[in-house]
Amino acid sequence: MSTERSGDDSPARSATGVPEIGSADAFDRLGTIGIEEEFYVVDDSGRPTAGTDELVYESTPPEILTDRLDHELFKCVIETQTPTLDGVDEVSKTLRAVRSALVDHATEHGFSIGAAGLHPAALWRELEHAEKPRYRSQLERIQYPQHRNTTTGLHVHVGVDDADKATWIANRLRWHLPIMLALSANSPYWNGYDTGLASARAKIFEGLPNTGMPTRFDDFDDYLALERTMLETGSINDRGELWYEVRPHSVHGTVEVRTPDAQGDPENVVAFVEYTHALVMDLAARYEDGEHHQQSANHRRETLDENKWRAIRHGHDASFIDRNGSDVVGLGELVDREAQRLGISGIRDLYEQESGANRQRRILEEHGIDELCRSLII
Repeated sequence: MSTERSGDDSPARSATGVPEIGSADAFDRLGTIGIEEEFYVVDDSGRPTAGTDELVYESTPPEILTDRLDHELFKCVIETQTPTLDGVDEVSKTLRAVRSALVDHATEHGFSIGAAGLHPAALWRELEHAEKPRYRSQLERIQYPQHRNTTTGLHVHVGVDDADKATWIANRLRWHLPIMLALSANSPYWNGYDTGLASARAKIFEGLPNTGMPTRFDDFDDYLALERTMLETGSINDRGELWYEVRPHSVHGTVEVRTPDAQGDPENVVAFVEYTHALVMDLAARYEDGEHHQQSANHRRETLDENKWRAIRHGHDASFIDRNGSDVVGLGELVDREAQRLGISGIRDLYEQESGANRQRRILEEHGIDELCRSLII
C-alpha cells in the first residue's frame, strides 16, 4: 500500500497542469491495513479549540506520528494515520500507540483530544478554518456546506492486489455500509442542537459534493474515467475530493471505507477494522472463485440510500431493507448473521453496548453539557 498521505496538497500534475489520475499499478498487495482517525483538539474543559498550528506545523510530533499527522478544515480537527499494517493482529497495539502518542503530543502543548462524529460544543460560525490552500480553495468553491463541516470520521483502508477486483469489492461493500454507520452512530448533536438523529455527521457531510453512496462501477477503468472527468472539468481540484462512502483508492491501492463516525473507545475502531478487513478478504476470495462473472444483485442506489438514512436516524435501533429488496431486518439480526458468516466478534460487542449517540444524550440529560464535553476526552 502506498504511503502517500491522503491530505497531500500537491498531487502530481500532467503537462497540461491537470492533476494526474491514479493507476491500476497501485494495487499490488492484498490484506494490508491502514487506519485514519479524525479527532477534536480540545481545551481542559473538553471544548474545541484551535490547536493544529502548534501540533502539526510548529512542533515535532512523536516518531510514530512523523509524516502521519495532519489536520482538516477547522483548526480544531486533527488526523492521525497508522503505518501500513500486514494484518488484523497488528491493529490494536498500533492503534493504541498512535493514539497515545497523539494525546501525549497534545498534552505537552496544553491541549487535550476528544472523539465524536460531531462535537456537541462545536459552533461552526465561531471556529477558525485552516489556512491550508487546499481547504481555502474548497471553502471558496463549495461555500456554506463546507463552512459548516465540523465532522470527524474513521477511514479504513484494506489493500487489494488487483484494480478490477478492488472495484468489484467496493461495489459489493455498499450494501454493508449502513450496518457500519448504525453501529458507529456517535453524533446526535450539531452546532449545539439535538438533531434527533443518531449520526448527524453523516447527514452534514452529505451536504458536500461527491459524497454519499456511490453508483456501481463496471471496472477500474470506469472509476478512473470518473476521476479524469471530474479533474479535467474542474469539478474537483484533486482525486482526494471524491469523498464517497467507499472507493477504490487509486493511489494507495486499497479499498477505502469512509462510513463510520469517529470513536472514543479504540476497541470500537478495532471492531470496524476487523469487520471491514473480513468483508474485503471474503469478497476477494469470491472474486477469485469467479463470482464476478456471475449475474448478481445490483442494489439500487435509492435502496442503499434508504438504508443509510435508517442508520442515520435510528443508529442501533435501525432496521434495513434486506438484500432481497422486500423484507425488513433489524440491525441485531444482521450483526449476528455477519459475525457468524465472517467468524468475527467485534461488531456483536459493539451492538450489545450502549451506542455513542445514546451515551451522549444520557450524559447530557443526567449531568449537563460540561460533563458531556469532558466525557469525550480520550
